[in-house]
Amino acid sequence: MTYALLALSYVLGATPSSYWVSRLVRGIDLRQHGSGNLGATNVFRIVGPGWAAPVMVVDVVKGFVPVWLFPRLIDATFGWTLAFGGAAIVGHIFSFWVGFKGGKGVATSAGVLLALAPWAVLGCFAVWCALTFPTGYVALGSIGAAVSLPIFVLLTPDRGGEGLMWFSLALAVFVTWAHRSNLKRILAGTESRFKWSGDAKAEDHSEVA
Repeated sequence: MTYALLALSYVLGATPSSYWVSRLVRGIDLRQHGSGNLGATNVFRIVGPGWAAPVMVVDVVKGFVPVWLFPRLIDATFGWTLAFGGAAIVGHIFSFWVGFKGGKGVATSAGVLLALAPWAVLGCFAVWCALTFPTGYVALGSIGAAVSLPIFVLLTPDRGGEGLMWFSLALAVFVTWAHRSNLKRILAGTESRFKWSGDAKAEDHSEVA
């Protein structure tokens, strides 16, 4: 049962909500437009803000459900809880539905942490807003939120202990690595700022995915 739920966590995480929405609404392959990334930011840019919100919610839920629900079904250890969350994140990034090329895992990771450390997620969201809205760089906000995650996990009274700390550190490293090209462009002054109007001509390659 445990391994079946682990596999189900991956399948749930692999659900390519942004890809399906862009196909249904615009008849396009989102990977061939905008940044080419399968995430809510690219949906906002190409399909429209009205569709980006539900895509974001689905991507967060994909991470939340395996961590909040599945352990309760089998009385799993915390180690297995983290494994369920990790499988969902891997599924989102390497989705079998779209040739194992998905998003960057930020929203799904937020869903996982929302079930495990909600106060830490709230702190990270504040950091994301503080960095993203003034600058227009979604990637900068995502990197800042990821880097601050272990700090908030350490400071907030959420359960998880050492295991959650290592998990948050791994996520921080991965999200930063996933945005390495964005970071290089930001440092070089060549990264385009995200246009909150949802203009499809915006060429910012930052993602919350």
